[in-house]
Amino acid sequence: MRQLKTFYVKTYGCQMNELDSEIMVGLLERRGLARCQDETDADLLLFNTCSIRDLAERKVMGKLGLLGRTSKREAIIGVTGCMANAKKESLFQKLPHIDFVLGTNNIHDLNHVLDEVLATGKQTVKTDDHFAFELDYLNAKREDKVKAYVSIIRGCDKFCTYCVVPYTRGPEVSRTPESILEECRHLVQQGYKEITLLGQNVNSYGKDQPSWNCLFHDLLYQIDKIPGIERVRFMTSHPVDITRELMEAIRDLKSLCEFVHFPLQAGSNRVLRKMHRIYTVEAYLEKVQMLRELVPNVALGTDIIVGFPTETEEEFQETYQQLKEIEYSVAFLFAYSPRKGTPAMRWRDDIPEEVKQQRLQRLMLLQDEIYAKQRGSLLGQTVEVLVEKRSFKDNRFLKGRTRCWKNVLFEGEDDLIGTLQQVEIHSFSHQTLLGKQSAKTCAA
Repeated sequence: MRQLKTFYVKTYGCQMNELDSEIMVGLLERRGLARCQDETDADLLLFNTCSIRDLAERKVMGKLGLLGRTSKREAIIGVTGCMANAKKESLFQKLPHIDFVLGTNNIHDLNHVLDEVLATGKQTVKTDDHFAFELDYLNAKREDKVKAYVSIIRGCDKFCTYCVVPYTRGPEVSRTPESILEECRHLVQQGYKEITLLGQNVNSYGKDQPSWNCLFHDLLYQIDKIPGIERVRFMTSHPVDITRELMEAIRDLKSLCEFVHFPLQAGSNRVLRKMHRIYTVEAYLEKVQMLRELVPNVALGTDIIVGFPTETEEEFQETYQQLKEIEYSVAFLFAYSPRKGTPAMRWRDDIPEEVKQQRLQRLMLLQDEIYAKQRGSLLGQTVEVLVEKRSFKDNRFLKGRTRCWKNVLFEGEDDLIGTLQQVEIHSFSHQTLLGKQSAKTCAA
């Protein structure tokens, strides 16, 4: 049987995909393979894919198609991730030169699938619909040495009409609190300063396992007790499952950062119903108000889709008004693109592309104004910054984030990387704050 010595991994998509890649890298290195940074040097090419938007999928298909034309056939080629689960065997029809397809719920099968491909030379596919196997998180090969992702729940049960995630990652499956706490302790012992808890909907944690008597806010209180833990974040959230108990945890727990990704998606109740978001604008705003009353310095993030089928100009204006009034600190703004396999595919994509783009640009211009206003309010303030790395664009500067997810650049030495520093803000450039080290008390 042929022996593999080297591998190359390319990751597309979200933080969960990044973590899945780190787990697969750990599995391959334990197998004895060495990672390459250049795909032309590798015996195994692994593409961990995203299927959430059409552009992400087209990038992957273009790359894989190019590999077929350049006939790098001496390398084993594998497709993993959400696109693998969505397309399954059909990928072999479009890309006959790939060797295996491995779904999001089959990461643990990677080495077994490799053995099968090497032994038989046949194309292999494993794409289970349900996640049912504890992964080797402790041996994941982390890219970052300051911040780490920790998966707490996989899958989603919400079935928003535009979203493929319930079909590519399956139903919600919570990970045991004991294994999560073990991994968090392990990361703290290794020197990690910030842990981000991941899930398609972290707020649903524990609801599928009532016998545990451990919901998301309960888990946060347990994590906060870990000696030496400094910062904890979480993403992403569904507004329906954001509770008062969670808000109180953000207020009360020292380690928990004051940032909540609070996706609105649309400012029109009719559009929200069509999206199957299962909340109203009014209910959403009540939770925003409650959170801001309990945690006055909290920062909010959001996702918004414009141009959803049948969205009128008046309904877009409702979304525009909500963005203007809520003033998010982070906003991911998108024009709707239909995804095969989602309920929304049954509706005609009736908003012209030029109208979608025009609406998107209007939101982006408004959000830029909000960013400038928020950054301006921080001038002269001192903020706590976790120093993550040196800036790629200008190596005079160190780069980090505040607890509220704002980017900061300041001059300093490499020995500050991985430490918490007080930085006085003197200016800003678009979304990035610029400052200098300070001994003042943190203000944001």
